[in-house]
Amino acid sequence: MSSDIDSSKLLDRASQLVDMARRAGADEADAVIVRSRSQSVGVRLGKVESTESAESDDFSLRVFVGKRVASVSANPGFDLKTLAERAVAMAKVSPEDPYACLADSNRLANSYDDLQLFDPTEISADELREAALAAEEAALAVQGVSNSSGAGASSGMGGLVLVTSHGFSGSYLGSRFGRSVSVIAGEGTRMERDYEYDSRLYFADLDKPEDIGRRAGEKAVKRINPRQVDTGSNITVVFDPRIARGFVGGIAGAINGASVARKTSFLRDKMGQQVLKKGLSITDDPQIVRGPSSRPFDGEGVRGEKLVMIEDGVLKHWFLSTSTAREIGLETNGRGVRGGTSVSPASTNLALEPGDISPQDLIAQVGTGFYVTELIGHGANLLTGEYSCGASGFWIENGEKAFPVSEVTIASNLRDMFMRVTPANDIDRKYGVAAPTIAIEGMTIAGR
Repeated sequence: MSSDIDSSKLLDRASQLVDMARRAGADEADAVIVRSRSQSVGVRLGKVESTESAESDDFSLRVFVGKRVASVSANPGFDLKTLAERAVAMAKVSPEDPYACLADSNRLANSYDDLQLFDPTEISADELREAALAAEEAALAVQGVSNSSGAGASSGMGGLVLVTSHGFSGSYLGSRFGRSVSVIAGEGTRMERDYEYDSRLYFADLDKPEDIGRRAGEKAVKRINPRQVDTGSNITVVFDPRIARGFVGGIAGAINGASVARKTSFLRDKMGQQVLKKGLSITDDPQIVRGPSSRPFDGEGVRGEKLVMIEDGVLKHWFLSTSTAREIGLETNGRGVRGGTSVSPASTNLALEPGDISPQDLIAQVGTGFYVTELIGHGANLLTGEYSCGASGFWIENGEKAFPVSEVTIASNLRDMFMRVTPANDIDRKYGVAAPTIAIEGMTIAGR
């Protein structure tokens, strides 16, 4: 994976593309190259089912002619002059966009730190295969596991090259290594599935495949013979950390500036107001060394700083790119992400900061409730705040997980849920969205 990682040639090509666009009549322009290399191996029941390898350098050119903008994409080998002229021609006949623009030059990251995002360790397909097989073997060895849905291992890298017509030129690379396994426990109509995975920037930080497999098997076995529970209201629901991460991602969606500009977020009028339970904070920091979603600059060349998005329950910031910020009368905070030929705001290393209680004590305080380990469907409506999802997990009795539960629905409104969150102290920051175990009071469960 470490071969051909020098970005100087790509930077030169991007610079030439921007120059060509200016010569073709663009007032401003930027060129982006999204670089990716990946390989993966999938196995099932001891046999290799898939081996994949991919690499690409995808070019995008964005040009501005007055208040008109156009973007084009191409693969390596294209003719610079032809692409630039086509983009400018498209811009001249496009409708005006009063908000589309490059980032202000005084916001550009003229220097930036090495965030140590790239591990040059080269992993062969054979090593990936052996890791996947070891994870599956360990999962199948757990008593009660009856079948495998498959295991996989992967390695790859991705990066961004960005050049703008007003002086920015930069690039960075990040690596990613992963292992996963999914198995089935039980027999016949009583079969249950569960999974485990790990994903890291640095290969040496990955959990051992045997540990991943064992955890997957143990989780699946614990779900055998689930029950349904009675329909009820005012139930405390506890979200396992991997479910809590999705919940925090939903909060991020509600405070995304693009949703505010489109008026599709139920929090769009809540800036400066309490939107989360008092005492809770959500942070976002793109500058964490070895952070899973760190970046020295965003998709527009702006260095993003750590922000407390929600502080002591009060909403302080939206996620903003330049055009989105201008649309709602603000300035970018360096959260622009390139997606094809467009730029939109998104979170980086996002975290619901932990509380000071252990997950065991949190569950004990619940007394009777529902511990969720898996959700079915995407049940959050960010326009209205309504929330409803199919769920499975474990019923809590006398402050302990008593028996597995499936085929129930949990429901509430996000406004109420946000005000009733109690976090534990078991946060794991190895993923781009980090959250501890959380308890949410006052939810409704639809069961039998």
